[in-house]
Amino acid sequence: MAERKPEWPEVGDLVIATIETVTDYGAYAKLDEYGKRGLLHVSEISSSWIRNIRDFVREGQKVVLKVLRVDTEKGHIDLSLRRVTKREKIEKIKLWKQGRKAESLLRDVAEKLGLPVEEVYAKAGALVEEKYGLYEGFEKTITEGPEVLMKIGIPENFAKAFAEVAAERIHVKLVKVKGILEVR
Repeated sequence: MAERKPEWPEVGDLVIATIETVTDYGAYAKLDEYGKRGLLHVSEISSSWIRNIRDFVREGQKVVLKVLRVDTEKGHIDLSLRRVTKREKIEKIKLWKQGRKAESLLRDVAEKLGLPVEEVYAKAGALVEEKYGLYEGFEKTITEGPEVLMKIGIPENFAKAFAEVAAERIHVKLVKVKGILEVR
């Protein structure tokens, strides 16, 4: 699939990373979304005193980190764990999982159409991602049908394939909301 992310993260971005090595002065983490390696300094792991760094991070652990500094010339990325709030962490993990699922759904659409994934992304996926977001576009086809994709210029066979794959693999939760409204 076509690469949509920039090569380097921006300062302040939240990133999903895998801890590669843990040292006395911090940990090195591989940024899963960028393929780069960054340093998580011991002072940025926890706001409290750290007796043993391995109580907070372990090799192979997936974590949400905030980018503090990026030096593209030296190839250095400084990261922080303590500056990520619980809410930001939950939201980032949710978006990351939705992105992975959307890419998997797009592969299924390509398989159903018998085309390469890159071609499906170029002809339909990019438009859907620009208008709604890739995962949200799949959800919209469930609730509103393939017509919603045809309105934004996606060919009918692509829109129907999107709708079929979405119907098979995504379950949208419906919620009933009851209330009493008084008008005075």
